Amino acid sequence: MKKKLFFSNLRLFKFFDKKGIGSLPRVFVSSIVIVTLFYISPAIINSVDKSNNEFQNNSKAVLAYTLNKENNINDDNQILDEKDLLVDIFSLNDLDTDTVRLNASTIKQLFEDTNYTLSDVREKKLVKPVALTLLPNEIKKIENTKKRKEFFIQIVLPLVLQENNNIRLDRKRLFSIINKSNNTKIEKKWLDKKYKQYGVLSKDLSILKIRMDEIPVSLAIAQAAKETGWGTSRFALEGNALFGQWTWSGEGLKPKDSDKNTGHKVMRFNVLQASVRAYQRNLNTHSSYKGFRQARAQFRDAGKSLDSLILSKFLNTYAETGEKYVEVLQQIIKQNNLKDFDDAKLLPSSIELESLI
Repeated sequence: MKKKLFFSNLRLFKFFDKKGIGSLPRVFVSSIVIVTLFYISPAIINSVDKSNNEFQNNSKAVLAYTLNKENNINDDNQILDEKDLLVDIFSLNDLDTDTVRLNASTIKQLFEDTNYTLSDVREKKLVKPVALTLLPNEIKKIENTKKRKEFFIQIVLPLVLQENNNIRLDRKRLFSIINKSNNTKIEKKWLDKKYKQYGVLSKDLSILKIRMDEIPVSLAIAQAAKETGWGTSRFALEGNALFGQWTWSGEGLKPKDSDKNTGHKVMRFNVLQASVRAYQRNLNTHSSYKGFRQARAQFRDAGKSLDSLILSKFLNTYAETGEKYVEVLQQIIKQNNLKDFDDAKLLPSSIELESLI
């Protein structure tokens, strides 16, 4: 009865009444309306669900460096061996198990004694090789925001540059191997090692070349700042976790609100350098960052410097906030003039590194 009243009020059916048209057209039109609603309803529901879930993706679970096996895949959907990917990171972790945590005042004095200031770095583009192994607990007590940020950058900057130098040396050797018609056994052994570290199971040199590359300094610092609250987070101070990477195996720190017996942990490192290396390996190997690597390769092919503001756009899956995360990173880079450090060089601590200056 309700349906009859509803349809009788439609203008189309009033037109039928005036023209003396019978019930058959009414049935036909009603059927068309009902069938149309039946088919478009799922699309409407899906679009609503999609908008509601836009920032609810479990990306950290997928993008964690140490992954559960079903998610630990490369671009070819092949399962990666965690031990091969992380062997040099684990070995770095084991080097300094008895490190001493320096307090903030001692570190500041060290920076003063070596004339290491950010203003000097911005002008001369040279960074003193002061590599700290742990963050000072007192960093939380530095009330002046500007001073706390500068202090954090001073600590992280040499670590990022060091890892970029390691990659640059490897990349230099890779190009030397690529340009040779025949390779020695030592070179082939080195290549096999790098294929494993970068998850290139196909042993494709072109893929290895794209993956074995640096992360812009400004982007790395911005992500470390965002993930640690400029060095003040519990994960950073207790576990040297500068980039908030998750793990389901090995040692890690449990988030306070999570179930003690299930779920992920935040990966723990013995030294800050291991955290930086794991972060770079993550961006350089995981399938979720394929777009980032391709964009970086385009900069290389064009002979241009890497632009952190552009490359950051490809990290929208790093955190659950999606595009908002990218906006925050770009804001950090701009507000703190972090791009000033992209062309900075780490003063050599060895003869091998002098060629990079």
